[in-house]
Amino acid sequence: MTNTNVLPLGRGNNQEGCATAQTIHLWAMDEPILTLEERAAINGGRWFSSLSPSLRHDILRCAYVKRYHDDELICARGEPPEDWIACAKGAVRVSSTSISGKQITLTYVEPGIWFGDVSFFDGDRRTHDVYAHGDTTTLCVAKADFKKILALHVELYEALLRLHARRIRQLSGLVEDLNTLPLRARLAKQITHLVRSYGVPSLSDAGEVRIGLQLAQEELAQLLGASRQRVNQELKTMEREGAIRIEPAGLVVRDRAALLHISETDH
Repeated sequence: MTNTNVLPLGRGNNQEGCATAQTIHLWAMDEPILTLEERAAINGGRWFSSLSPSLRHDILRCAYVKRYHDDELICARGEPPEDWIACAKGAVRVSSTSISGKQITLTYVEPGIWFGDVSFFDGDRRTHDVYAHGDTTTLCVAKADFKKILALHVELYEALLRLHARRIRQLSGLVEDLNTLPLRARLAKQITHLVRSYGVPSLSDAGEVRIGLQLAQEELAQLLGASRQRVNQELKTMEREGAIRIEPAGLVVRDRAALLHISETDH
């Protein structure tokens, strides 16, 4: 069931000068604005927090909220771009489909990260399927409003260039790792990244961190371009070494220093 909540972020006449978002069916649990936790995730994003207060204000003034259940489609490959999107809660799964029809997960977008702007610049359609991973909240800026903000804030051009440059560096790093590092080292780096993005301190042991993002081993394997069997073997080895603990609910990192050592020395 797709009951996506589409509501303006602002209140009253705050939406003046912005395209008006059409309100459709709401869940009973939905809120018309971001929660404090969701707003903190947006405001605390590394890129967004670097913008000037006036630019951040105008982006938020024109933005509206969409809420999704687990595995609901956010946007599909081949669709014309309609929104510039930020993840405010949960995770956004970016995927592609193999020749055999199997869905392959390429990456996860964490809270505070913006995406979907590339198609606004090159005029092309969406290149990947994007789904909610768990209950997910997104913050969206319509294409028309995005262009208005660009016209008002030249600063946004340079900020987006920095954002794209960071994406290119990250992509280059992933390609380099894929071609130069063994699976064990790449897996350790991936787990360390998940801890930074989704780590939740353990209530029972202050030295342990639970990864809040629920990932099946198959999904973790897809992120690494490896088979589930090989990833399972490496996870069990790390568990025996005391670096992690495998639980039904997900992974618990017991020794971050050990993971860092594996990622830096297992070449």
